[in-house]
Amino acid sequence: MTHTLAERVSQSAFDGSMLRVVLLMDLHEGTQQRFFEAYEQLRHDIASVPGHLGDQLCQSFENPSQWLITSEWESAPQYLAWVNSEEHAEQVRPLGACARAMRPLKFTVLRETGKRYDAPAAPEVRARLQPAPRLGAGIVRHGLTFTVKPGSEAAVAEILSSYASPAARVDDHTRLCRTSLFMHGNRVVRTVEVQGDLMAALRHVSEQPEVRAVEEALNPYLEQDRDLADPESARMFFMRAGLPAVHHIAARDGEAGPAEVHRHAVLYPAKPGCGPALARFLSQQDEAAARRPGGSVRSSSIFQRDDVVVRLLDVSGPPEARPAAAVGIEGPRKAAVLARLLAGPAGHFPATPHPMKLITDRHAPARS
Repeated sequence: MTHTLAERVSQSAFDGSMLRVVLLMDLHEGTQQRFFEAYEQLRHDIASVPGHLGDQLCQSFENPSQWLITSEWESAPQYLAWVNSEEHAEQVRPLGACARAMRPLKFTVLRETGKRYDAPAAPEVRARLQPAPRLGAGIVRHGLTFTVKPGSEAAVAEILSSYASPAARVDDHTRLCRTSLFMHGNRVVRTVEVQGDLMAALRHVSEQPEVRAVEEALNPYLEQDRDLADPESARMFFMRAGLPAVHHIAARDGEAGPAEVHRHAVLYPAKPGCGPALARFLSQQDEAAARRPGGSVRSSSIFQRDDVVVRLLDVSGPPEARPAAAVGIEGPRKAAVLARLLAGPAGHFPATPHPMKLITDRHAPARS
């Protein structure tokens, strides 16, 4: 069966679509007025952020502790640039201090209907609407990245590879499917694949005794201090460590290819300010590679935060046979573009991507 490229790309921040962000919040009792005042400050700060179109603050008329913030953005990269910034972390800290639970949801806009939209939309507005729904297997991907103290890499790798896997089942609708962990130098990258509610799965994992023990064992080795006993300290650490998935493309079930598939990760250290452009460039190479029959890459996920870009690859057969194809960069012109976007060590040229060392790759048991 032939599948179109649009069907292969189940996630992309680079299609030009408008983005609507929904933040569901459940507040601690008695903090409603403090929360409202914190939002008033935030809305003034965010008004000047590039790409921000507007927002709404809503309070449940059934339960005054439940709040909803919606915001609209010209595109996903503009939102991600703000939400991954240190300014954002500080701006939302007062809101987070009021919340018992927060659940962010991100949606691309496909259609606008109703009286507000009866007038024909301007061409530039129509161009920002995603033309067709994406298809996928119901999997949500997310990453975390942090650095450890130089010299502690071996001890950290031992800690991260020796713990017992947490229970895969979260609830009737959510399941932890796969966790992969890589290192390069003192940088750690952990990716997770969840079927269902990502936030519920992350909460579930963080509450497991074996995971909490690992996180506590890591604390002395982290370059960024944290106190997991302090909810605000833990929340800020994981907010700063977030490595969002910005693009995913995969072969469909039943397409030809060797049965044996191996997982790899490649770290792309971008030049200052070039992280979004680098992630976009890699997504274009993935889509070009998907058009060529008989490729060895079964799936590719791109994660990006600021100037840290990681590509997670599932590759059929040994990738060493065609290393350029395995990372989707073929030809001198594309290699030159990539080199211009990468930051190399002082005095080292050309700059190159860094294959990461696989520490652990854990699959959940198949459903019974």
